[in-house]
Amino acid sequence: MLFYIRCVDKPGHLHVRKANRDAHLAYIKDGYADKIVAAGPTLDPDLEGMNGSVFIIELEDMAAAEALTANDPYAKAGLFESVVIRPFKKVF
Repeated sequence: MLFYIRCVDKPGHLHVRKANRDAHLAYIKDGYADKIVAAGPTLDPDLEGMNGSVFIIELEDMAAAEALTANDPYAKAGLFESVVIRPFKKVF
């Protein structure tokens, strides 16, 4: 099942994102790279800073999607203000 995952960073926490980026990328690469349809950071309007993450990813169920986000180094570091997980239907 495909899922759309949107994680919004807490305001003023770019330093937390940068400090945990390598661990986050390793976590995703090691456990989820073959399941990702699309993934990456959302950007500030000036295109300079990152302010969140988006995934379109194939996972077994909602519990697996929740586990992905809960165990992400970014989440463990307290980066996220909010996380939205929704089933996703690919049309194109």
